[in-house]
Amino acid sequence: MATILEGPERSAPPAAPVSAGPAPATEAVLDRTCDFDRLEVGEILAAIHAEDRRAVEAVGAVLPDVARAVHALVTVLEQGGRWFNVGAGTSGRLGCLDAAEIPPTFGFPPERIEGLIAGGPAALARSREGAEDDAEGARAALRARRLAAGDAVVALSASGRTPYALAALETAREVGARRIAITCDPESPLAAAAEIAIAPRVGPEVIAGSTRMKGGSAEKMVLHQLSTAVMVRLGRVEGNRMTHLRPASDKLWARALRLVRAARARSSTAPAAAWRTRSPRRASGLSALRARRAPRSAPGAATPRSPTRWRGSRGRPADRRRSRRRVPP
Repeated sequence: MATILEGPERSAPPAAPVSAGPAPATEAVLDRTCDFDRLEVGEILAAIHAEDRRAVEAVGAVLPDVARAVHALVTVLEQGGRWFNVGAGTSGRLGCLDAAEIPPTFGFPPERIEGLIAGGPAALARSREGAEDDAEGARAALRARRLAAGDAVVALSASGRTPYALAALETAREVGARRIAITCDPESPLAAAAEIAIAPRVGPEVIAGSTRMKGGSAEKMVLHQLSTAVMVRLGRVEGNRMTHLRPASDKLWARALRLVRAARARSSTAPAAAWRTRSPRRASGLSALRARRAPRSAPGAATPRSPTRWRGSRGRPADRRRSRRRVPP
């Protein structure tokens, strides 16, 4: 007999009647794993692995849509706008994770790319499933950050029906911000509400409805494709080297040294003491490395974009001095 546990997130019944109509695509039952609970461990893992491959194939089928989103986000960031990843549950955590990784990896101002999750920062460490229904929470979070026409909202929801994600796109539409959706259901309301919908068809999960599996894997792949391609086009990568990284740890300082040595922007015989003390000269070496590299000019080759010149702690481009009050996350 099935047992449904009522969690602490919701102490009262839903305000509106809950329909038990046709299940969305992400709630479908996978026939291949109907006997999942009877399998040996090796068989369980093989079944999960086989389905994970389908997520990779599904993402490959929507690469043209990912490319459209990359071009849109590059334009937004070049013009001084901001990029918000917005979602609930697993989708929200993945969006916050990718947004948090961009500043240290690519040296990009953290206030320009932010992740918002239903339930706030506490939901990153502990699930607050009821928070996904808080549509007003998404609107309030974006309004507090003064979402504007020059910004972009990337809403994430595997099912494409999460009220929090839908409200984020609605708010973006109201102010004229760019609207991008990442979902696993091309026919979902979220896909319909977006200018650009990235919707890999991953199919039913090995455990019906558990979209932290294939659905989450597909969303993560799309997110790191977006962020990496956008940063490359903004000139934050030289060749395939992380030349704009922020060397805030021993590992990253060592990586910075290897980058400088590889480019011969500094002598590899520089005093070891200078590197051990994290001399500013090592950061200067990275700057020299960037200056040495000339854009490719081969016919038909994409020309890497020059990094935007930032000024001030707010990270605004020199030619865009929009005044916005910073709101703590």
